[in-house]
Amino acid sequence: MKKSITMLFLLIATSLLAQSFQGKAIYKTHRKMDMKIGGQPGSTISDAQKAQFEAMMKKQFQKTFVLTFNKDASIYKEEKKLNAPAGMPVNGMKVMVMGSGGGSDVYYKNTKKNSFINKTEIMGKRFLIKDKLPKYDWKLTSETKNIGVYTCYKATYTREVERMNMTVEDGDVKEKKEKVDVVTTAWYTPTIPVSNGPGNYAGLPGLILEIHEGKQTIICSEIVMNPKDKIKIEEPKKGKKVSQKQYEKIMAKKSKEMMDKFKSRRNSKGKNIEIRIGG
Repeated sequence: MKKSITMLFLLIATSLLAQSFQGKAIYKTHRKMDMKIGGQPGSTISDAQKAQFEAMMKKQFQKTFVLTFNKDASIYKEEKKLNAPAGMPVNGMKVMVMGSGGGSDVYYKNTKKNSFINKTEIMGKRFLIKDKLPKYDWKLTSETKNIGVYTCYKATYTREVERMNMTVEDGDVKEKKEKVDVVTTAWYTPTIPVSNGPGNYAGLPGLILEIHEGKQTIICSEIVMNPKDKIKIEEPKKGKKVSQKQYEKIMAKKSKEMMDKFKSRRNSKGKNIEIRIGG
């Protein structure tokens, strides 16, 4: 009888611990780029200036994100730091960057409800994208590797996507659509039993510590379990509520408006640099 009571208390304690544990994971992101820099007619751009801008652009895609999580929910956002505003003049030349995002986004996930809320902005207007989490048809493997002190298992997922490649060369905008297969490779650790990970990645039997998708790499550099300061995980509230499909339509419209502006300015004079980033 005493043994049964002891086991019961142990199960209750284990259950309560599983419900209350919290953690914080730091992720570093990197994206390989096919970069082409060219000046508008009449501009003079030296090799040293081109190298400077290439280094600056590569740095823009090296970011640090923080995932705070508990058993069922999480918040993923960029680590706060001071950045030079996109498009600001550097050495007297105006830089126009396509595809760069701000650092104010907040991505909330509830894996128990299979839902997410993404607080983001487009040209100063705030949106709350509320929808179901993407479904990843993960293929689990027995391949392992160590990331820090954690033993991780490999999982992969392949999907076909339609990719729009846009280039701006000497003021002319060129667009090309193509369908490509994108392979996502994840490394997760069952040691931390949450079905969660960076960004919208989830659905594996353990925390995802590393992601490779196309030319993007996300790697966990630090994990703190049950930190002394209690973590608050709250849903973002402010912004216009839209679904993921509605948001994609808005983005497509805004992208077209930007391209039209570039086209209308293709004969403008001055030291402008167009940067094409492929992949």
